[in-house]
Amino acid sequence: MPLEAFATTARISPGWRGLSPPWRTAILRLVGAAFVLFALFARDWADMASHWWNISTYNHILLVPLILTWLVWQRGAELAKLQPSVWWPGLIPVTLAAFIWVLGAFSGLNLARQAGVVGMLAASVPLLAGPHVTKGLLFPLFYMVFLVPCGEELVTILQTVTAKITITLVHASGIPAAVDGVFIDTPAGLFEVAEACSGVKFLIAMVAFGTLMAHVCFVSWKRRAALLAACVAVPILANGVRAWGTIYAAQFVGVERAAGIDHIIYGWVFFGVVLGLIIALSWRFFDRPADDAFIDASRIAADPLLCRLRRYRMRAVPACAAFLAIVFGVQGWALAANRLSAPVPEELSLPAVPGWTRVDYRPKIWWEPRAEGAAHRLLGSYADEKGRRVEVFFAMYAAQTEGQEAGGFGQGALTPGTAWAWQSPGASVQAGHGEHLLAEGRVGRAALTWYRSGDLLTGSNTRLKLAAMADRLTLRERPTMLLIISAEDLGAHAGESITRAFVDAVGPVDAWMDRLGGLD
Repeated sequence: MPLEAFATTARISPGWRGLSPPWRTAILRLVGAAFVLFALFARDWADMASHWWNISTYNHILLVPLILTWLVWQRGAELAKLQPSVWWPGLIPVTLAAFIWVLGAFSGLNLARQAGVVGMLAASVPLLAGPHVTKGLLFPLFYMVFLVPCGEELVTILQTVTAKITITLVHASGIPAAVDGVFIDTPAGLFEVAEACSGVKFLIAMVAFGTLMAHVCFVSWKRRAALLAACVAVPILANGVRAWGTIYAAQFVGVERAAGIDHIIYGWVFFGVVLGLIIALSWRFFDRPADDAFIDASRIAADPLLCRLRRYRMRAVPACAAFLAIVFGVQGWALAANRLSAPVPEELSLPAVPGWTRVDYRPKIWWEPRAEGAAHRLLGSYADEKGRRVEVFFAMYAAQTEGQEAGGFGQGALTPGTAWAWQSPGASVQAGHGEHLLAEGRVGRAALTWYRSGDLLTGSNTRLKLAAMADRLTLRERPTMLLIISAEDLGAHAGESITRAFVDAVGPVDAWMDRLGGLD
């Protein structure tokens, strides 16, 4: 498909005066619903806009509203031929989206909150404009998913994948190197595949672009699938090649000069190169004609399934009232849940552990987990007769709400902005989450993390959030506890054996945490 299709003027959207009275009324209903959603959930929209503007990973989303406007405009002339209607089954997706929002509000998961508000905005279309119009706007409604800033969850995986690709290329180029998690040691120095170098922002932007390109430039579903596969694979492989190029150059020009060159290349220049590569590989396979309409109104209007579905119409006033009841209802539910606060002891202390003695906290490099919003925080060290030392961090929360989440971003063993960086996953002990950290390229640390809520003992942040959701859905008050047991490495990941020995001395972790929190 020629690129002229992006600027085609063959089907101009009708102006306001060219619209039929039912369409004018439908647009006013949709604008009113959008106003309510923007006003009632202003905080969530503001958070999303802040991510788009301030976090480079999501800068590309600033273009998504313009793309959505263009997609609707391209369909305008055909949409005007359809008959909008108020459709009561549209209340089902509105309710589901509202429930997603309330789950996010209950768990402190911003991703769910933001997906919920975007979903409610999209779901207002089938409710207030009917099934035929929804079919005509199906792709733009789907494309609204790219308004939600997500993908940071892939950083750790992409760091590991990039490190594996890089070390393979480094060895293939004849450079002696060793990899430990996301750290690569070479004769020129130690390199880290940091979070900023994981390639996540280019992968997210490329998937958004590829989805648009697949819709606009292709008709064949096989070709669309092939393009999307390339939009996932090429950025990941290209990022590995870029990281290898930096390491390879460093062997000859030094680490500082190589890093300087990398900082010039790594950015939207790199994204532009990858984008150009994808377009160049796909160009000859474009199969949508330049004058091809995105939708066919006559075909949509005659669709027998849509005609049957259209029978489930309702009056506009009850539909709008039901919409308002849903969105105000979830706000009230969340407000009631936010007032929950379980009783916690006034004072807590670290107990004695058989075979271990409390000692002064003196790490080689300062390490202190973060637990914002916790009612209590304890940090101390234990040592045994063999000279082994462990650090114990315990936090207790009266509730899990915004700003006081045990599993929130930046909380726990790895605190952003410190000397410590994530290195690799570690072994699990009694359902705890294990990981290895490294500071200044020389001091390693093993850490085990547990969450405790009611009868739940887990190292999974996801399971903790599900438990928090269940508590707040039922308006149940109970505290949440966080325990981290950590030890510096004396050898190759020797910290794991030290933490395991301490856990063996503690006994069942769930019972020990209950005693720590005064719940036994």
